[in-house]
Amino acid sequence: MSTAARRTRLARELADRGLDGLFVTTLVNVRYLTGFTGSNGALLVPAEGDAVFLTDGRYRDQADAELPDVEHVITRDLLGGMAERTHPGTYGIESHTLSVDAHARLVELMAAGSLRSAGRVVESLREVKDDAEVAALRSACDISTRALEQVLAGRLVGRTERQVARELENTMLDLGAEAIAFDTILASGANTAIPHHSPTDCVLATGDLLKADFGARVDGYHADCTRTVVLGRADDWQREVHAAVRESQAAGLELLRDGVAVAASDTAARASLEAAGWLEAFTTGLGHGVGLEIHEDPFVSGTHAGKLTSRTVLTMEPGIYVPGRGGVRIEDTVLVTAGAPEVLTTMTKDLLEIG
Repeated sequence: MSTAARRTRLARELADRGLDGLFVTTLVNVRYLTGFTGSNGALLVPAEGDAVFLTDGRYRDQADAELPDVEHVITRDLLGGMAERTHPGTYGIESHTLSVDAHARLVELMAAGSLRSAGRVVESLREVKDDAEVAALRSACDISTRALEQVLAGRLVGRTERQVARELENTMLDLGAEAIAFDTILASGANTAIPHHSPTDCVLATGDLLKADFGARVDGYHADCTRTVVLGRADDWQREVHAAVRESQAAGLELLRDGVAVAASDTAARASLEAAGWLEAFTTGLGHGVGLEIHEDPFVSGTHAGKLTSRTVLTMEPGIYVPGRGGVRIEDTVLVTAGAPEVLTTMTKDLLEIG
């Protein structure tokens, strides 16, 4: 789907909501609707008529190249530039990201019109991925898992968490990632019990659990994957915990299907952990949407009132975390379909004993 088609979808949604237009000030939403990859820009999308893109002089040439089908306005006053191109009416704002000061200024500028929160209207459109988005996510996931497989094939014991994390990141870049998707979580031993542990100079040792939560970024789209392995032979406790997490993930994955309640997956994954006696050790969220942002709608939880839609991409990441001892997480990036979900991070989820 072209960015023009995305703007048309948004314009129809605005009309249905009784809005004459939307001030798009969230940069990732500007990118989704236009393809602009710079760091300063805004977009006025009317319910009827053509959109107008605004940026400052640093991005004149970039805007010409990336947005050939959208009118450009070069100005340092993005809010004023948008307000000048409105007519009397009711315009939506992205109230979840617009600052209080920016809102107050828009109120002053919109003397002939009014403002109303449009909620997360663009984010809701972004939940369902088009062919180009799915292709970018497939590539990012493929690079990610190939990189981890390469790193696990090398020497690990005796190296530090930080060294292995940097090798994993560099390998993703060597394989074609434009960047890493987020700061790599690389934890060993008791540090694996910390869900978002930052790599340290802790030295990897035989018998340690090793957890890697990582991803590549391709064309702006993020992969998200976690695998937990053992350095050497696994003991009974490690096998038990890994098996419980894997079974929980399988239960959650089974329900990532078009038309199924989002909360159903959370219920199933947690029920599996409860049956295994480990539910209290699961202290994080179960999953989240992934795309132009590493964490985006929908978020998988027992309180989510909606249903899944085909071509939504999200993660499934149950875990068990036992402070002072260790933890296991298994995470995949998953494409929702009408049938069985398609796991994009295809690396094995067997308990690997490395070395």
